Amino acid sequence: MHLDAHHPPLAAWRSPAGGRRLPFADETGSASRAARVGAAARTSRPGTGSAAGPTAGIGAEIAVYTDGSCLGNPGRGGWAWAVADGPYASGAEPTSTNQRMEITAVLQALQAIPGPVLVVSDSSYVVNCFRDRWWQGWLRRSWRNSQGRPVANRDLWEPLLELALDGGRLVRFSWVKGHSGDPMNERVDQLATEAALRQRGTSGGRWPGGSPGS
Repeated sequence: MHLDAHHPPLAAWRSPAGGRRLPFADETGSASRAARVGAAARTSRPGTGSAAGPTAGIGAEIAVYTDGSCLGNPGRGGWAWAVADGPYASGAEPTSTNQRMEITAVLQALQAIPGPVLVVSDSSYVVNCFRDRWWQGWLRRSWRNSQGRPVANRDLWEPLLELALDGGRLVRFSWVKGHSGDPMNERVDQLATEAALRQRGTSGGRWPGGSPGS
């Protein structure tokens, strides 16, 4: 899949350190968040897993690559996102899982980047949730999976669904094969792995040295 490496400047980009952060479920109450997710889901465009409210699609779409890493599973975790010729960020958690870091990477990216977004991830777990609309079954079954068990990582999925199904913008998801030579996928893999190793994140307005592979 070809993605144009030239994107408009992200003047409204919010860094993880000083920007907006969406509170997780334990801070707002699961019931109130579930109500907001349900309301967002009712505006979702059928067949896409993305929102299509009255202002969805306004502005140029920005492609953001995301990745998660975990040294041991569970173990030291790291997440990262990056835009070609644009901003990037990473972060770490002392104990996590690979799936949680993959979700967190997308959550952090959507918190930071305004407007229409194409999320490119090598995580089938994340992409299939939206491509195959797993979330619809979760909501219908009150956050139970098809086996009747509680959905894992609900505390992360709820805020992610709230952002991804936001009726004010379009969010799309695309899968890329990991470790296949895609420069942007390799970039976020490097950032996430370094964050897990060092237990320290990083961020910036542009990747040092320019585009990956330059």
